[in-house]
Amino acid sequence: MNLFKNYITDMKTEFAGYNGARLGKDLMAGVTVAAVALPLALAFGVSSGATAAAGLVTAIIGGIVISAFSGASFQISGPTGAMTAILVTLAAQYGMQGILLACFMAGIILIVAGVLKLGRMIYYIPSSVITGFTSGIAIIIALGQLDNFFGVTSEGDLAIVKLISYFTNGFHPDMETMAIGIAVIVIMLIWPKKLNSKFPSSLAAIIIILIANHFLQFDVAVVGDVPKSIILDERLTLAGLSMSQMRDLFIPAFSIAALGMIESLLCGASAGKMKDEEMDADRELIAQGVGNIVIPLFGGVPATAAIARTSVAIKAGCETRLAGIFHAVFLLLSMFILAPVMSAIPLSALAGVLIVTAWRMNDWENIHFIFDHKFKSGMMKFAITMVATVVFDLTQAIIIGVAFSVILILIKLTDIDITVAEIEKERLEEVGVHLPKISGKVRVAYLTGAIFFAVIDKLENELYAFEGKTEGLILSMRGVPVIDLSGIQALIELVEEMEANGTEIYLTSVQPKVLEEMRRGGLIELIGEEYVFDSAEEAIVVAQQEHM
Repeated sequence: MNLFKNYITDMKTEFAGYNGARLGKDLMAGVTVAAVALPLALAFGVSSGATAAAGLVTAIIGGIVISAFSGASFQISGPTGAMTAILVTLAAQYGMQGILLACFMAGIILIVAGVLKLGRMIYYIPSSVITGFTSGIAIIIALGQLDNFFGVTSEGDLAIVKLISYFTNGFHPDMETMAIGIAVIVIMLIWPKKLNSKFPSSLAAIIIILIANHFLQFDVAVVGDVPKSIILDERLTLAGLSMSQMRDLFIPAFSIAALGMIESLLCGASAGKMKDEEMDADRELIAQGVGNIVIPLFGGVPATAAIARTSVAIKAGCETRLAGIFHAVFLLLSMFILAPVMSAIPLSALAGVLIVTAWRMNDWENIHFIFDHKFKSGMMKFAITMVATVVFDLTQAIIIGVAFSVILILIKLTDIDITVAEIEKERLEEVGVHLPKISGKVRVAYLTGAIFFAVIDKLENELYAFEGKTEGLILSMRGVPVIDLSGIQALIELVEEMEANGTEIYLTSVQPKVLEEMRRGGLIELIGEEYVFDSAEEAIVVAQQEHM
């Protein structure tokens, strides 16, 4: 109920003062995004194992439905390169009906995730893991285009297996097909950046190739028939569904939902900074879920929010979510008007578009930051996630990347720092503490880091070294943010043994939550409340007076 109320409130805010000028901006942004989305929708449709028409239907239905219910005013959804990495394997195993049913099931999972308010989960995934994941997907997309780019046929389900088959079965590229792919890449790379904002390089490359091929008449594979209908012949029909099908497709559906969640929320977080607008993450998941339930009923493939198209919309001046709806309307018009032209596009031209798109989808700024500043943990997380994405399932890659990040965090947490220092009269006088004499029998141990099960050995070894050599040991714990049951038990044993051997223990600068845990565990009762101090100076004065 709150989600619905928030949606109505956001709509009132978004369209407050809406006028002809703002409508004009939304229309222009819609046209601009449609120009970018058209070649990508066709390319992603083909590369996913479906058809160009399926990619176009996905962009149209996704653009209308998801934009209408989105958690932000700027999200542009449709087929994406990341999703094709899952779909091409799914298509090989279960065919088009498998893709459609998995998409439908993923939509339900996304709605459940939104209702359960899981939108913020994305912020618990380290940026280097996400960057490695994105780069891994880029590699899969590029490898998946090699057949169409070279005009050859590979064997195997995984992209890496297909690549290996080129060397085992012989590699004989078709020169005309390859020439078209190379030409598209060159055009996209040399296309002026200033012009690209008004006329996308991908669309320009497709148009130039279509004109050139019209005159040269190369004998190459083309897109083929593009139906002039928003409802495709091959679409999901709920009548023939069975529980066994749904069980078989649950894992692929979960992978699609997980990827849709990651892509859409990352897109929203990134684009939100560009437009200075915060996205409702949970409502975005519900919008993505509704869209992915509706899309397969028309014959489309899974959709997610796309950062490339979303950023184009923002840069083109989009005011409201109508820009996303307008972009879908313009794509629908192009389906009816340009179907004969689109059917003649060479597949190698679309492959060239996707290879350049794969290169550009890498987060190069973050990659350079990680490697230029030599963050070893970041480099390892990036590399492991990227390799796992290429070799394993995409969902497994995220799990592997996050698990590796947790292991690195645990390793860092075990690196507790313990520095033991003697009392210096000069340093005490600097802070206004004047003692007539300083006893060498009192020392201060400065602890920095979490005290938990993994650091017990180091803690005991470091502190037991002063047993019998020090009459008063002050444990300064300002740098201890957390302590667990094992840490409390270890300190209890340490205090009991050291006090039995003549070493009095004092505590100082203990953080409130740590102090509460110590009281609950009986450590403070053992040491004595009178030996717990707010500052090291207070503890030193008392310890010095007792051990002169």
